[in-house]
Amino acid sequence: MRIGILTGGGDCPGLNAAIRAIVRTCLDGHGSSVVGFHDGWRGLLENSWREMASGSRVDRILSRGGTILGTARVNPDRLTAGLDTIHQNLADNGIDALIPIGGEGTLTAAKWLSDEGVPVVGVPKTIDNDIGGTDYTFGFDTAVSIATDAIDRLHTTAESHRRVMLVEVMGRHAGWIALDAGMATGAHFIAVPERPFDIEEICALISSRFERGDKHVIGVIAEGSAPAAGTMDLRDGGVDEYGHELFTGVAAQMATQIERRTGAEVRTTVLGYVQRGGTPTPFDRILATRLGARAAEAVHRGEFGQMVALRGTEIAMVPLSEAVRELRRVPPARYDEAAAFFG
Repeated sequence: MRIGILTGGGDCPGLNAAIRAIVRTCLDGHGSSVVGFHDGWRGLLENSWREMASGSRVDRILSRGGTILGTARVNPDRLTAGLDTIHQNLADNGIDALIPIGGEGTLTAAKWLSDEGVPVVGVPKTIDNDIGGTDYTFGFDTAVSIATDAIDRLHTTAESHRRVMLVEVMGRHAGWIALDAGMATGAHFIAVPERPFDIEEICALISSRFERGDKHVIGVIAEGSAPAAGTMDLRDGGVDEYGHELFTGVAAQMATQIERRTGAEVRTTVLGYVQRGGTPTPFDRILATRLGARAAEAVHRGEFGQMVALRGTEIAMVPLSEAVRELRRVPPARYDEAAAFFG
């Protein structure tokens, strides 16, 4: 067989480990060849690719962050309009099956191509951990580890200056990074997209801590968090060319409100892209390797129209339709577990 692979959407720790596993499993395990398309779906549309080889060169990428194939966001309308081009490029290169590695957008495109007759097996990745059908995605553990280290460091400086520290982390529609990093570091409150926050309740918590003699407050805020209706105005950033909501810095806007309402000194730290850069954790390297290897095996078994997934401790196959049906979001019970330690 001749297998095509691509990495779509944002970069993510563990992508190279998945690429390595796919290449080695296909070449060494089945004698198949592998083509890597450059810059995600753009490479497939523009027929830009490289032949992937096994050996020491691909082995050395296991611990490397980012993606050696590159990635880019492509407007869904361009994919729709380019279906004939995609079919032609796959045929011209003798591609028997495609393994796209990506998040919600990439897997949605994978399902659409699968519905159009392209043999596809998806591999889920996102630091937000919000893909349905799988318990974890690689990249998430690295992001939580980076956020945890940063918040641990902020505790000491916040206490030294008697400050409120707000740490904004990634999480557009799901608050898993904020939840886990906040719990791991003993944050005094956590805001997630799934639970609208009340700024008055947050201010009351902060005032109560200082009144009883505590010296600092740490709040962990997912970038997609929003206030409960009527409690605080949040600037509208509109949407980008791909239809994604543009956020306007919820933590900074919260900081202004907290200072005005409590008189406390507030500082904001936005972790941003540092959360998804650099070396993946051992957990993410192993998970990406297991998912990549299973995807390569699935292609050779003809298990198309599906996505590899972690279920418990085992790698399973789930339909792409299940993976993209809805986002995996923080359930109320998980948030309440963390909230028991607020204040």
